[in-house]
Amino acid sequence: MAKAKAPHRTGYHHGNLREVLIDAAVQLVEEGGPDNVSVREAAKRAGVSPGAPFRHFSNKTALMTAVAEQAMSRFRSEITDAVEKVATDDPIERFAAVGIAYLRWAIRNPTHFQIISTRNLIDWDASESLRHDNQAVRSLMEASMAEAQRRNMLRSDDMAETQIAARALVYGLARMYIDGHFAQWAVAGHTGEQTVQNVLKHFVTLIVK
Repeated sequence: MAKAKAPHRTGYHHGNLREVLIDAAVQLVEEGGPDNVSVREAAKRAGVSPGAPFRHFSNKTALMTAVAEQAMSRFRSEITDAVEKVATDDPIERFAAVGIAYLRWAIRNPTHFQIISTRNLIDWDASESLRHDNQAVRSLMEASMAEAQRRNMLRSDDMAETQIAARALVYGLARMYIDGHFAQWAVAGHTGEQTVQNVLKHFVTLIVK
């Protein structure tokens, strides 16, 4: 069943134009992809004059960077919450929790995932917020892997390559799901989401002793 489109915003309350423009940009991406976004079109969607948004966003990249910052903050919160809910001190379980939360968030927020993953849409280097939240997520993975290595739980001593493999796996699984590949690739008897989670769990079994 096709996803219902969010209602268009036609106006804003004093002081929240920035948030309305961010919402409008997300709607425009959902309707026609990133190429559908412009500051002027977001202004039209918000019901304001074409020049009004430029007090907040000088160009499309600035607007999309703000969308990415909002998305990354929510992404970080979801992963942090998932790790905090792990009931044991097992670093492998914390590592798996990061990956499962990553996939869950990407599947439920495909537009935001596309925006934060497509670096040519945003000014990554200029955004301290993006880099800070991204590093916080990465640190959760790195800390769990470092602890697993200290406990001699990993097959490989090359943590860097193991982390890259894990990152590539969850990113690839998320992209496959969002792009519709699991209509063909889902394991029999499982949904696409169950399949991606099970594949991640299988990967975890391969890296531990």
